[in-house]
Amino acid sequence: MRVAFAADDENDTTRAVVALLVERGIEVVRPAGAEQAASGTDVSASWPDLGAEVGRAVVGAASWPDLGAEVGRAVVGGSADLGIVMCWTGTGTAIAANKVPGVRAALAWEPWIARGARLWNDANVLAMSLKRLAPDVAVEVAQAFLDTPAPDPDEAANIARLSELEQRPGA
Repeated sequence: MRVAFAADDENDTTRAVVALLVERGIEVVRPAGAEQAASGTDVSASWPDLGAEVGRAVVGAASWPDLGAEVGRAVVGGSADLGIVMCWTGTGTAIAANKVPGVRAALAWEPWIARGARLWNDANVLAMSLKRLAPDVAVEVAQAFLDTPAPDPDEAANIARLSELEQRPGA
């Protein structure tokens, strides 16, 4: 599995989520434009325990809208199977990711919400707050999202309707 991951800040919560991905053997995809932090500095050495490449995958780009959109593009473009975005509230990166046609980003703060987003909405990008979630909770949320492999077949018509609305917003 390949997961595009980006956050507009680095803290224990973002490090815990990336560690989960690495520990599970998931390839962490660096979205285009995420090589440098907002300050313009290379962040590759900021996560030495996880390796330089993972550090570059996490924090970067000039703004949270760019990060959300780039993760969305990675998922829709096929370079990642799923995406995870984090900003202070998680809302901004979710909104930005959802501007990319084909993305269904869901903001989740507990495992039940993350699981439901995959099951009932076929969410392909998970958004979380990096300020309001404790590291262990963020890991549980990410696990629930990643461990839900496919949407509930009973929701196929509703999920198809989302795609129709995306294609024809006035429909």
